[in-house]
Amino acid sequence: MSAVKQFIPLFDRVLVSRAVAAAKTKGGIMLPESSQKKMNEGVVVSCGPGAVDADGEVIPVSVSVGDKVLLPEYGGTKLNLDDEEYLLIRDSEILGKFVKVTSE
Repeated sequence: MSAVKQFIPLFDRVLVSRAVAAAKTKGGIMLPESSQKKMNEGVVVSCGPGAVDADGEVIPVSVSVGDKVLLPEYGGTKLNLDDEEYLLIRDSEILGKFVKVTSE
């Protein structure tokens, strides 16, 4: 069993796999790693149950596994699981969620 499947965030924490920046331009030129910018997008891998308010009620997280989200430039805790880098971040720090819009 992989380490990611064994890791469950607590409270309102969300485990996110950050999107990888393109290593090649549209014209086919390979970019060095130093010139690639850090992507502020990611996919939710795992979610905690939610935060607990003053009355003891659980406030569920606003994202679910598989959601594509917009992340802040700084923040969160970097984790290395199964030789991949993940970001552990609070649900309230996620800036937004990307949704597919269907045109009718």
